[in-house]
Amino acid sequence: MLTAEERQEIEAEFPRYPNKRAVSIDGLKIIQRHRGWVSDESLRDLGKLLEMTPDELDSVATFYNLVFRKPVGRHVVLVCDSVSCWIMGCEKLCQRLATRLGVSLGGTTSDGRFTILPIVCLGACDHAPTLMVDNDLHGDVQREKLDELLERYK
Repeated sequence: MLTAEERQEIEAEFPRYPNKRAVSIDGLKIIQRHRGWVSDESLRDLGKLLEMTPDELDSVATFYNLVFRKPVGRHVVLVCDSVSCWIMGCEKLCQRLATRLGVSLGGTTSDGRFTILPIVCLGACDHAPTLMVDNDLHGDVQREKLDELLERYK
């Protein structure tokens, strides 16, 4: 069931769009902000509100790589693997990150603190290699400083 707060936030978007279906992305983002991810149950509930099928909403959700369809850690680490970041050492950064956290790309730490995901581009090629933790962009990331960076996120 959508909470009253989620429903209210989603319905507040209706006047901004020509029809309810157009609120699908905002609705998914609202649910994810409240729950951390978007479950099948959430898709069904949102679908009823927006007059869409769960399959239609799943197609929208899976198109966008920042809508999480399975549980993620408290902090999501997005590691840029674009050409610029690759040239500047993102592969070694990923290895260090995986070793430090004990999970590979796509995994979540056993304590639920971090999920590591690759992303095609973070738009900061002039500061490669880059990664983003939650909404915080970190550029010119050095493997040696990775532990210090991660400690900011409890």
